[in-house]
Amino acid sequence: MPAVPLPDLPFPPERLRPRRMGIDTGGEHVVYLLHGAPACHGEGFGPHSRLQLSVGSRRVMATLAIVQGGALAADEIGLSESVWLHLQPTTHERVSLSHPPSVESLPSVRAKLYGRTLSEAELRAIVTDIAAQRYSNIEMAAFIAGCSGDHLALDEVVALTGAMVDTGTRLRWPVPVVVDKHCVGGLPGNRTTPIVVAIATALGLTMPKTSSRAITSPAGTADTMAVLTPVDLDIERMRRTVERTGGCIVWGGAINLAPVDDTLIHIERALDIDSPGQLVASILSKKIAAGSTHVVIDMPVGPTAKVREPRQAGMLEQMLLAVAARFGLGLTVLRTDGLQPVGRGVGPALEARDVLAVMQNLPSQPLDLRERALALAAVVLETAGRAGADTSLALARECLDTGQAWRQFQAICEAQGGLRTPGLAPYRHPVVASTSGKVEGIDNRRLAQAAKLAGAPFSPLAGLTVDVRVGAPVVREQPLFTLHAQSPGEVAYAMEYVARHPDIVRIGPAP
Repeated sequence: MPAVPLPDLPFPPERLRPRRMGIDTGGEHVVYLLHGAPACHGEGFGPHSRLQLSVGSRRVMATLAIVQGGALAADEIGLSESVWLHLQPTTHERVSLSHPPSVESLPSVRAKLYGRTLSEAELRAIVTDIAAQRYSNIEMAAFIAGCSGDHLALDEVVALTGAMVDTGTRLRWPVPVVVDKHCVGGLPGNRTTPIVVAIATALGLTMPKTSSRAITSPAGTADTMAVLTPVDLDIERMRRTVERTGGCIVWGGAINLAPVDDTLIHIERALDIDSPGQLVASILSKKIAAGSTHVVIDMPVGPTAKVREPRQAGMLEQMLLAVAARFGLGLTVLRTDGLQPVGRGVGPALEARDVLAVMQNLPSQPLDLRERALALAAVVLETAGRAGADTSLALARECLDTGQAWRQFQAICEAQGGLRTPGLAPYRHPVVASTSGKVEGIDNRRLAQAAKLAGAPFSPLAGLTVDVRVGAPVVREQPLFTLHAQSPGEVAYAMEYVARHPDIVRIGPAP
């Protein structure tokens, strides 16, 4: 029987015209094909399929979504913003599709979900595959879930830390002592880092601070600093800043330090998960990659902080010290009060205003933020050998009181691209006391959630200001905290949550 000739196709189904869809997928690589397109039939692609896309020598892995109707032609492939920016196709270039190579490390993820301890080789294979974009968001979420709680042994945390360091850039500095400071988080408004960096570098230390965006909080240090000065510096600009001023405060994700950590943070943010082993690997991989030799960890402990009680704090401290020792990193853990927020502002711009008030020694400065930053700066000076235990706090206080720290902070911001004045959100709504009495407690987690629902950190002016402290007397109708938002809808959204949780600020009887 003679072969039946196939009809000529108007285009090769595996080479498609790219169309920029203008869809922000939050960093996830997503592409779109028309329902029934030849590429789907010919290659067996369907919703959530993983594809390898090529344009010339440029390649990227992406997840497929199928669209109906006339949004795309059959010979087109829609590209999300992250894919478009990665491939940057020209007008005449076409996108080639293929099935990705099998991900050999996925069985190890499944084994971890069932509780098996993974070897260094298995963890390195997983991290390598994540760095190569071979994992979908669902597969990364499975890995995070498998490692959550106390499911990572010490050797696994060490292996995960080293693997994450090796996926990116590792900085070296021409000085023997490079200091850093980090907070484990969970305490709204605890924005001490800019103050500590200004004091430490003003007193002659080298402190190239790389910070994260928010994971589960209303603001990370990088979010707050981005209100004041550019933080998306490349390595050369970062080096020039440190050469001029002794320090910087930049976003670590812009300089490719432990980039797998940033990839996992996107998933952790969506899951609202930040487990101990991954927390330790995240913190220390960034510090090691940044070239730090001595690190001070601020660990707030309180019933509604990230670290809730002394036993949990002890276990986390022990793991931090043990992993740091494996990498020759000098580490000091300072347990601090985590009972209530620090400062007044919660959210990028509001926290930035607190930082400036402390730096400038304004009468309105939040004294708890000031004293907390001074205590941490003193430990940094002591661990670096700049001052003894009996003089370090006085030295830090003098640096702040005389304006030396403020001048240094201005110099750092100017070197990074200029100092800006933070604005204020146009919509504000006070949450008032329903009765008179005394403030008995503040729920840090729910307060942070209210700030996030008001728009923080993605709307930088949004968040809230805390108007009372634990132990303070209040009268009925007195503001307890004030929501700040950039739209009326965000105020309403946050207020709906506050109405369902009326004891975010718990008021007891007056003494």
